[in-house]
Amino acid sequence: MTHADRQRSYLGALEFAESQVAALTEQHPDFFPIYTVDGRWHHEGELWTDWTGGFLAGMMWQFHLRNGDATWRARAEHYSKLLEHRQHDRAVHDLGFIFLSTYKPWFDVTGDSHLHDVLVQAGRTLALRFQEKGQYLRSFVAPESLFIDIMMNVPIIFYAALETDDDALMQIANAHCRTTRDCIVRSDGSTAHEGIFDLETGAFVQQTTHQGLAGDSRWARGLAWSLYGYSKVFALTGQQEFLAVAQRNADFWVANLPADHVPYWDFDADLALPAPWGAQKDSSAGAIAASGLLDLSRQVDSADLAATYRQTALAMLDALVTPEYLARETPGWEGILKHGVYHTKKQLGVDESVMWGEFFFVEALSKVVAE
Repeated sequence: MTHADRQRSYLGALEFAESQVAALTEQHPDFFPIYTVDGRWHHEGELWTDWTGGFLAGMMWQFHLRNGDATWRARAEHYSKLLEHRQHDRAVHDLGFIFLSTYKPWFDVTGDSHLHDVLVQAGRTLALRFQEKGQYLRSFVAPESLFIDIMMNVPIIFYAALETDDDALMQIANAHCRTTRDCIVRSDGSTAHEGIFDLETGAFVQQTTHQGLAGDSRWARGLAWSLYGYSKVFALTGQQEFLAVAQRNADFWVANLPADHVPYWDFDADLALPAPWGAQKDSSAGAIAASGLLDLSRQVDSADLAATYRQTALAMLDALVTPEYLARETPGWEGILKHGVYHTKKQLGVDESVMWGEFFFVEALSKVVAE
């Protein structure tokens, strides 16, 4: 695909994304869905946890930042305000997802000190999940549980620490990243979904999973969270030890990606089995990794690695904008990206649109068209 062709294709996909999000806000105002059911957003099924509101509002900010549209800014501000109370939410480990996608771009646009204060408070609230014994941020599931997903949320603690010169917050954030690296990022660059710790001693006990195929498998979305999360941490801190982890994750991703450049939901999925345990793709994992790889390609010193990461990201996006994944030619489908996966074991949002897939797809496309 030529550069000009890619730009046209990606811009067309972004225009479709805008139309789908606009329709969602008109049909279901002030509703924050997580996944579709048969392609439709207004589901009544289990949430498992309420963690994705920032992605809907975050797409609105992405649309505004790309084209300066005042309507998208008004929508983005409205939907962001609906999330503001969650700066004090101690029930989730996802405050980075909620606020870095919304209040951070809003603050960048306006410089409003109130928005800054919300971001800092969200970082401080997330830091309250820190377990001194074990040196990690506990997941929403249990105090002994660490999720790889938290690597995408810990940047809001780094942000709060840097903005307020708070050494205690900085120590918490650094400790969590190192514990995650040492306990659930593997030597080959793959990741476990969850690490379990002994609450009495803080000792690491085992790797396990809620959303992957098995405790020792390579759940694709978790690997994408790690790759992107460590890249974000490096961007904030400049600490080479975290860039090294992101590179290790990326190298595993590149080496194990299927020929069509869209990952299966777990790199260890047995393709001989029926979906969802077998050949179920996860477009959302591909979108996350594509956006992370675009950033990482600008962070590494090696020109060869940078080219590999960028080419892999573009190959994934080129696949995702085809009719197999982009819902533009699928009548009645309310999402943007088809073939996403939320929770396979619970059968939530499997082979559907999922809100994080939408956001990171829009984010990745926006990075490319802005070049």
